[in-house]
Amino acid sequence: MKRFATVFLSMACACALAQMTPTGLWKTIDDDGKTEKSLVRISETGGVYSGAIEKIFDTAKQDSKCEKCSDERKDKPVQGLTIIRNVRQDTDDKGQWGGGDILDPKEGKVYQTRLKPVEGGKKLEVRGYVGAPLFGRTQVWQRVE
Repeated sequence: MKRFATVFLSMACACALAQMTPTGLWKTIDDDGKTEKSLVRISETGGVYSGAIEKIFDTAKQDSKCEKCSDERKDKPVQGLTIIRNVRQDTDDKGQWGGGDILDPKEGKVYQTRLKPVEGGKKLEVRGYVGAPLFGRTQVWQRVE
């Protein structure tokens, strides 16, 4: 019985730690804090995190393209587009991920980004900024899975 409890607690801790990373499926919420915009899946490969739009909720925008993008994503469909790139866990603060960028497909602008799981990993603070995190804005996304 003691062995079972140890295995169960180990698995529970591993699951809790997995929830405290940005990896997973997230519902994006607009700056107004109410409007659900899309689903973004963040994945990790070799310690590098990226995120792509899996679904757009506004059916009128599901076929939209990134017309204002200025890099290789120009004129690519927004649904399926990688919007978060090259993010890594912060070496000083293991509860944050940064160093990469995030694309606003509506405006075609690319910002530096910082990701921070909060509320036990149920939400993700996504900060896009220019220069320093002080000069930007934060959206709070909700974990779907």
